[in-house]
Order: sequence, then structure tokens, then C-alpha cells
Amino acid sequence: MREAPTTIPPSTQFWTFDPSEYAFMSAWPRDNVWRQTLSLYLITWLFGLVVYFICASLSYLFIFDHATFTHPKYLKNQVRLEIRQASIALPIMSIFTVPFFVGEVRGYAKMYDAPHEAPFWLYNILQFPLFLCFTDFFIYWIHRGLHHPRVYKTLHKPHHKWIMPTPYASHAFHPLDGFAQSVPYHVFPFIFPLNKIAYVLLFAFINIWTVFIHDGEYVANSSFINGAACHTMHHLYFNYNYGQYTTLWDRFGGSYRKPNKELFSRESKMSKQEWERQCKEMEIVQKEVEGDDDRNYGDEARRLQKKVL
Repeated sequence: MREAPTTIPPSTQFWTFDPSEYAFMSAWPRDNVWRQTLSLYLITWLFGLVVYFICASLSYLFIFDHATFTHPKYLKNQVRLEIRQASIALPIMSIFTVPFFVGEVRGYAKMYDAPHEAPFWLYNILQFPLFLCFTDFFIYWIHRGLHHPRVYKTLHKPHHKWIMPTPYASHAFHPLDGFAQSVPYHVFPFIFPLNKIAYVLLFAFINIWTVFIHDGEYVANSSFINGAACHTMHHLYFNYNYGQYTTLWDRFGGSYRKPNKELFSRESKMSKQEWERQCKEMEIVQKEVEGDDDRNYGDEARRLQKKVL
């Protein structure tokens, strides 16, 4: 039996869309939890995939320095491998993410619509730094925990396969790794009030930021912002700079490593001398963390290895 057309309150008072006739063709009512779960799963997966490809592709085309292709630690067919890993991870990550969205849609979270519904007016502004501080703190400890020897090789090593990442590496995780690091984002609105539009804006910002810290364009030479330069140090040397937005918790936890000054000059960051220095140190740390290196590097890596040996 098909659902009879009924009036369901819109999710926001600022705009509404009248459902088409197809919305009522399902045997499940529009507020059925299984229908909502399936719908939200498809939205989460496909919207996440579209955002990933748009942001990563724009960064790859207009920001990422393609000279990185000749770096000794750039993998053979790396972009294809990154996209493949992300395409596998996103639909699985969405399975674990959807219960949070279903809870929000069904009214269990502390999300509000209009600014006057905030606990107090200033909270409409304070919610943004509160969200960033909350998630930055917990992601630091989750990320650091993923480097524990008991879980690193199984869960986090797939993301560290990319020693010199491209923007497409931003979502190239093991599905459980990606989900674990996203948990603070989804827990926040169940603990603190959060405006619905702010939630969408923050979701977009998170995805864009994740791409930017993998783009290799070292704009922020800051001791506070955990930008692409800090995250490059993490991919090169593994056990440093676990933070998401800031270096605050890395400093507190003794895991902060200042980016090499050579990264902030294109001539020096792309020099063979700097690359060889990076590789020598990286290989020592990589051996300690992972054991034998099973990555498949390109021709440039093999030429450098012959030179060193």
C-alpha cells in the first residue's frame, strides 16, 4: 500500500520544497526509520563522493604542485590508487555514520533552526570555535591512538601509504580509520546545541580542510595552524603532528615537529638535495614503525636508491 500524501513539518523554517508524487510511491511512510536510514545512507555516500571529487580535483588542478610526481617517495600510479582507496572507503564509512544522522533527523540531537532558538544570542557565533576546539582535541587523541603498534598496520597504515600525498589522498583511508576520526564531528550536536545551517557549513569546511592539508602547498608557516606543511611532516616522519586544525595538542602531547624551513621555498622544497635528506630520515623512521617497506615506488625512487646504494 502506498502512503497517502500528508503534511510533514519541514526541517527548517527558512525554505521548503514540496515533495513530488514519487515521494509517496513507497510502501514505507516518509517518517519510517528504515526509509530514512536508506535515504540518508545514499545521501551521505553520494554527496560525500561528489564533495571529495570536486574539492580534490580543483586542488589537484589549480594548487597541487605536479613536480611532486618526481619525488622519490611518490608511488607508481599513486593518484589512481588514492582514488580507488577513497572510493572503497566512503560507502563503508557511510554505514557507520548514518545512525548519527538518523538520530539527528528524528530529534535526538540538540540541533536548532533559527538563531533565536540558541541558548543565548552570542552562542550563534561561539558554536563555531567551540566545535573546532572540541573536534581538534578529540581527533588528536584518536589519531594518535591509531598510531599505536597494535592498530596502526591494520587501520591507519593504508592512509600512510602515501608518503607524498596528493589531494586525492585526503579521503583515502581504511573505512574504520576514517570513521573513527569523524566521530567527534557527529557526537558534538548530541552534547552541544548546533545550528542546522552551521552544521552544513562546518561539514563543508571539514571536507575542504582535509583536502587542503594534503595539497602540498605550504602557505601557512604558522606555529599554531596545523596546515599542509605540518601534515606533510606527519606523512614523511609518521609520529608527529597528529592535530587536525592546530598544533596546540601536539605541543601539549610532545608530538609537535616544526616543518622544515625548506618547505616554504619552491626551489628548496623541490630540490634533489632536500628530497634525498627527507628520504634518508623517512626510511629510518619507516623501518622502526612499519618494518619492511612494501610500497611500489616509481622510476625516480629506483634511480635514487641506486645512487644511494
